[in-house]
Order: sequence, then C-alpha cells, then structure tokens
Amino acid sequence: MLWTLILLQVFSHGRVASRDLHWTYIGLPVTLKRITGAQTVLRGQKIKLQPARLLSPALQFELNTRWLSPQKALMLSLGPHGQDHWSHDYPECGGQAQSPIDIQTESVQHDPALPPIEPQGYRNPGRGAFTLLNNGHAVEMTLPPSMFLRGLPHTYTAVQLHFHWGSKGQASGSEHRVNGEVFPVELHVVHFNSERYANISEAKQWPDGLAVLGILFEVSNEANPSYNHILDQLKNIQYAGQNVSIPSFDVQALLPKQLGHYFRYNGSLTTPPCFQNVLWTIFHQRVQISAPQLEKLQGGLYCTKPKNTSPIPLVNNYRAPQLLNERVVFSSCPVGPSAYSAGEIIAIVFGTLLGCLSLFLACYFAVKRIREKRMHEPKDVVFKSSSSRAVSGHRPRP
Repeated sequence: MLWTLILLQVFSHGRVASRDLHWTYIGLPVTLKRITGAQTVLRGQKIKLQPARLLSPALQFELNTRWLSPQKALMLSLGPHGQDHWSHDYPECGGQAQSPIDIQTESVQHDPALPPIEPQGYRNPGRGAFTLLNNGHAVEMTLPPSMFLRGLPHTYTAVQLHFHWGSKGQASGSEHRVNGEVFPVELHVVHFNSERYANISEAKQWPDGLAVLGILFEVSNEANPSYNHILDQLKNIQYAGQNVSIPSFDVQALLPKQLGHYFRYNGSLTTPPCFQNVLWTIFHQRVQISAPQLEKLQGGLYCTKPKNTSPIPLVNNYRAPQLLNERVVFSSCPVGPSAYSAGEIIAIVFGTLLGCLSLFLACYFAVKRIREKRMHEPKDVVFKSSSSRAVSGHRPRP
C-alpha cells in the first residue's frame, strides 16, 4: 500500500521533485541527506520523494501511522522540524495568533485585575492511577476531571499535561521565551472550558475553548522530588505508543508556588492543527530540577516503535517562537524596566530600614546632647530679702 502511494506521488509530482532541494532530516524509514533532486533512501532502495507539503493526505496518513510519529512525519520538509510548512496542511498554523511567543517584558501591560490562579483538586486528584504515555512526540500524562482551575474567565477542567524539551548540550528546550532567554524544559497543563462544553473535542472548536498553564524550568544543584513521580517512570515508556500506570500524587507540587505572578495572552496550540483558541498563562517563577533529572528527558526516549531496528531519539520537540502581531501580553504583577527584581527589592527594604535607623539614632543623640548641655550650664538665682517682707508687714508706729 505504502509503495503504491509513493510511486503515485512520484509520477504525479515529478517536475517538482526534480528541482534542487537541501534536506536536513535524517531518520527512519526515510533517510534524507543534502542531495540534489530529493533522492531518498527508503529501506535500502532509492526513490524520488518530494517535500511533505506535496504529499497526498493518504500518503501522509500512511507515513504517520505506520512508521513515523506525527512530529517526525511533519519534519519531511524544508526548515527546522518542518515547522515552516505546517500551514500548508494546517492553515491555522499560519494564523496571526500563534504560540509560543518570545515575551518581551518591556512591552507587557500590567493588569492588576488579574487574579491568582486557583487549582482545585490538584493536591488530592483521587485514588485512580494516572496514565503516562510516550505518544511519539512528547511525554503525556492524563489528568482526571476532578482537577480544574478557578481564577480564569470560566471554569476550566484539566485533561492532560505534557513536556517539551531540547537535547543534551543545548540550553534550548522550552517553547516560550522571556526577553529572548530560553529554558531547558517547559511543562504544559491543558484544560478545557467545562462551563460551556462537554469535552475537549467540542471545546477546541470554539474561541474560548482551551486554557493552558505554562511552567518554565531551570537547572538546579538539587533534585525536585515532586517530579520523580514522572521522571522515574520514563524508562517504562521509552518507545512511541508505550504507556504505564502510576499512582496518583500531588499534582500541585509540580507548579510554582507563586501562582499569582504570571503572563497572560491569547494564542494557539503549539502543534498542528494549531487551533487559535488557547488562553495562555505563563508563570513568572521557574521550577527547578537537577541535571540528572533533565537527562532523563533528553536521553533514553524515542519517537519510533519498539520493533524499529534504528530508533529515532525523541528530542527537540518544541516549536520556534511565533510573531506576536497585534496581540497584547498582560502581566498580573509589574515587570519590565520599571519593576524590580527580588534582590533589588530586598536591597531597597534594607536600605530604607537602615536609613530610618540612622535618622532615629541621629535624633536621639542630638536630643541627648542638648539635655546634657543644659544640665552643665550655670543657673541664675534671684534672692529676695526677708527683711523687706518684715518691714512691709510691720509699718512703724507714729
């Protein structure tokens, strides 16, 4: 079936395939190198294969389901990870409200009316086990409907969480950036508007359908025990399609502690079909994990099936930043040049206290010196004659 589809594609698009192209994707079952005419080695046999945007839907489906994960199938095109060509098959991927973005704090607008995020049921999600899955392009964990969010325009019920990361030796891995800064990992917790829609399938069709929490990571010297519930199980889901059940645990421990400090903007899903109906909340505070914990994500996971003799590492599963266009990014707390860092705030507080103490001591010693000076000064005493009183009291007799 697959060979028939490929041959049909080759004959129908022979002219396009004959032009010079520079391919960068290397994987199985298709190995593409920097060659002329898009010559492709498919299981040891050379054929002609044009860019993915010219493949018929039937052939794309065949490649996706039989050999490649959706992420890798989309990489059969020019550019990094094929992201530049997603819009050919998924029009919304070329829209004006795409995610992720590079958040420039100097352009962020402070909105003091934004309330803190209030997770409900996160600490005690129930006795049922979670399912951890390698879906071929990310590590995903299902979440029960007992978990939902308040502090948003509507009540949003949790569906799943998943990770985006880079590869060993690289600082990048997050999808969102802050002032151009990249982070090694980003966690997304996906929710749907359960006030208006019955499930996520219905909700994702509407403008107010989805809400995603974004958590950025940084590497620390100490391990984060809250993430061991997930990271310790990755060895059981090395290959695409594998899943494992893990006991329920406190999911709120995965979130930053400062849930009232975040960026807010309207965007999209970061993978096809890129629906532009996501209310994004990106927390200011970073979550810390250790270098060994990070390596569990960056190594040992594959986007190919277990029986594949040449497994493809599951790395760099993040999308490049998209244009902000006419959108506005809001912040629940002051940020940017007019704001102060935590260290600056501490310095200001201590400086103010020290200044007040110095002023108090200066006043104290000034008053004390004045009192001492008065005590040592001579006092003027006026004496009145007692005789004058007697004389005045006893007038002489005539």
